[in-house]
Amino acid sequence: MNLPLNIDFTGKVVVITGAGGVLCGTMVRAFAQAGAKVAALDLNEEAVKKIADECKAEGYICEGYKANVLEAETLKDVHAQIVKDLGVCDILINGAGGNNPRATTDNEYHHEASEGQKTFFDLDTDGVDFVFKLNFQGTLIPTQIFAKDMAERKAGCILNISSMNAYTPLTKIPAYSAAKSGISNFTQWLATHFAGTGIRCNAIAPGFLISKQNQSLLFGEDGKPTARAHKILSGTPMGRFVEGEELLGGVFFLCDEKAASAVTGVVLPIDAGFAAYAGV
Repeated sequence: MNLPLNIDFTGKVVVITGAGGVLCGTMVRAFAQAGAKVAALDLNEEAVKKIADECKAEGYICEGYKANVLEAETLKDVHAQIVKDLGVCDILINGAGGNNPRATTDNEYHHEASEGQKTFFDLDTDGVDFVFKLNFQGTLIPTQIFAKDMAERKAGCILNISSMNAYTPLTKIPAYSAAKSGISNFTQWLATHFAGTGIRCNAIAPGFLISKQNQSLLFGEDGKPTARAHKILSGTPMGRFVEGEELLGGVFFLCDEKAASAVTGVVLPIDAGFAAYAGV
C-alpha cells in the first residue's frame, strides 16, 4: 500500500489487538511495511495468522497470535511469547472492540416503535455488559499487561480506538456509544497517569467506515444505501464514508515519538468532517 507518511518504525515492536478485522488489519500491514516488528492479536487465530503470513511473504516482520483481550491470564502468556519472538512492546494499539445486536434497539425514537420491535426496554443487560467489557476492559487489560514494560523503560506509546459516538451518541446503539465515550475519557486518564513515565497515550475517533459489522445497516441487499446511510452522508460535509487507509496518517503521526513527542491525551477525529457539522 502507499503509506501516507514517510515515518520509519524500524526496530519498534508494535502490538495491535483486534488485528483480525479490516481496520486493524490495515494497520498491521502499514506498520510492517514501515519497518516495525508487528504482533497481530485477535480471537480469530486464522485471520491473524493469514495476515502475518502475507506480511512475511513480502519480507516484513509480523507474527499472529490468538488472544482474548478479556482474559488477563492467557493474555499474559501471549505477552511473554511476543517478548520472546519480537521483543518488548514499544507501541500498543488497542483495536479490539465492537457492538452487539443484543445491545441495539430497532427504533431510533421510542414513540415511533411498532409492535414486535426491540425497544430500549427490551435491551438485554448481558448484551450491554458484553459491549462495555469488550470495549472498555478490552482496552484496560491489554494496557495493564503491555504498558508495564513501557513504564519500567520510561518510554512507549499507547493508541486507543474511540469513535464519533463518543462525541454525540448515535441512535440505536446506546451501549456502544457510552462505551466509546468511556474510551475517550480513559485515554485522557491514562495520558495523565503515565505523564511522568515517558508513555504517551492518545486515541483516534474514526468516522463512518464500511465494515462487516455495519454493512447491513448501511446497504440493503440490492447494494443501495439505506435510509440510515443517507442520514450519515447528509450529515458529513465531505459527503462520503471514510476509507480504512485514511486513518493511517493520523495513526502514524500519533505513534511517532518525534513527530508527536508533546502530544498526549488527544482524541483525533478522522471523520470527513462529521463532528464539525451542526446540521444547518
